[in-house]
Amino acid sequence: MSNTPVEVEGTQRISFGANNEVVLTIQQGIATVAMNRPEKHNALNMDMFFALDDVSKTLRKNKRIRAVIVKGNGVDFCTGLDIKSILTNASNGLRLLWKLFPGSANLAQRVSANWRAIPVPVFMVIHGRCWGGGMQIALGADFRIAATDASLSIMEAKWGLIPDMAGTLGMRQNMAADKSLYLAMSAKEITAQQAEQYQLITEVHDYPEARAHEMIAEITANSPDAIAKIKRVFHKAWHSKAWATLARESLWQAFILMGKNQRIAVKRHSGK
Repeated sequence: MSNTPVEVEGTQRISFGANNEVVLTIQQGIATVAMNRPEKHNALNMDMFFALDDVSKTLRKNKRIRAVIVKGNGVDFCTGLDIKSILTNASNGLRLLWKLFPGSANLAQRVSANWRAIPVPVFMVIHGRCWGGGMQIALGADFRIAATDASLSIMEAKWGLIPDMAGTLGMRQNMAADKSLYLAMSAKEITAQQAEQYQLITEVHDYPEARAHEMIAEITANSPDAIAKIKRVFHKAWHSKAWATLARESLWQAFILMGKNQRIAVKRHSGK
């Protein structure tokens, strides 16, 4: 992993991952995190999981940033898990799901939950496909701005799984329970306009990154101390007992992975 900062005319760039799977750019107090596997539609392999975990931890310690933008390079935000890459090694599942305590976040959950611990507003700028694990990552942010042509899906049920990457924390904060259940149970692909109606995202915009910068300018006009505490207070108010949600996700996913129906689902949708 390369994580040596490079300064170019006041802009700091840091790459994370064995093949620069995530690139962090910091300019004028705004940190932009770019998922950088465009040839794979930013599908999540193990290196990207570790890179996203590392970059979010790095940003949590940075006292100079005022906001974070997360986006995907290429034509899609993130199409979910790189199933073929992750399943080639049996130990990958253990590395993703292992946790020290039931209520702590494992690697799969940290790529979503970690954004909540950063004491500045975090924006997900969504374009193209935002499916499965990509949607779970997006749900960890404070705000989600989607392009008009974006496609979104809580897709885990298609593969015989439950959403277990901490995105349920974002769903319960923003969505009605029946809407969340329907999207999770159906694994339906929806448009950005439908996602806004479901309150899965914050806003639809022709230029989502520009809109994020507009909102950041409004927010950062206020005291950074106040913004940090507002974020913490609001998340505490909406997310009491988050540890219990994280524990249930992992426990029930473990039971599902041991059953035959999950393997049947994979065969049905992968053609194998």
